[in-house]
Amino acid sequence: MHEIMTIDEVAAYLRVSERTVYDWAQKGDLPGGKLGTTWRFKREDVENWVNSRLSSNPVSSPAPGGVTSSATLTAERVVLMNAVDKKTVLTRLVDLLAETPFVRNRDELLKGIFAREELMSTGIGFGIGVPHVRIDSVTDLVMAVAVCKQPVADYTSLDEQPVQIVCMLAARSDQHTKYIRTLSSISSRLKDPATRDRIIGSDDPAYIYSQLIASE
Repeated sequence: MHEIMTIDEVAAYLRVSERTVYDWAQKGDLPGGKLGTTWRFKREDVENWVNSRLSSNPVSSPAPGGVTSSATLTAERVVLMNAVDKKTVLTRLVDLLAETPFVRNRDELLKGIFAREELMSTGIGFGIGVPHVRIDSVTDLVMAVAVCKQPVADYTSLDEQPVQIVCMLAARSDQHTKYIRTLSSISSRLKDPATRDRIIGSDDPAYIYSQLIASE
């Protein structure tokens, strides 16, 4: 059964005002429907709409090359994991981000990441999970990556394919443009099957890092 979202839940997920969600729905930009006088949205439709906007919006298109810059991701924040569940993966990545100077409050980050997953899974398809959050206790955009040698069975994905590459992104609350560009870059880069195969097949974090930031 589809999870049904209210306007305020969609607004919280998209990090926009409820009025903006209402206007998008009224104009037919955002897929939804009315039950009486109240708008309701299918979770899957909202996620598909977001992915479509990230892929097609020129403002959010990544620059040619890799997922992100070396300022956002380092080889030390790329980890290999075996036989893990979703909670273990997300907690490990939060711990990696908490070791950086950009995260002031580890527990707040952990809470934000899990709250986001409760609202809607960040499995975007193609074996990729992109847990992400914008909160005030993060001072600058920062990223960590887990490559899971076995699929994470309880990580729900849009295409129902098992998740093996998990890219966690945390940003400051006002870093909307940089945040969206990086999410788009992750999606664009990792949708390439050859890149995914190289990453999953490697046991070298430094090599995986090079694939994520490599120039075309």
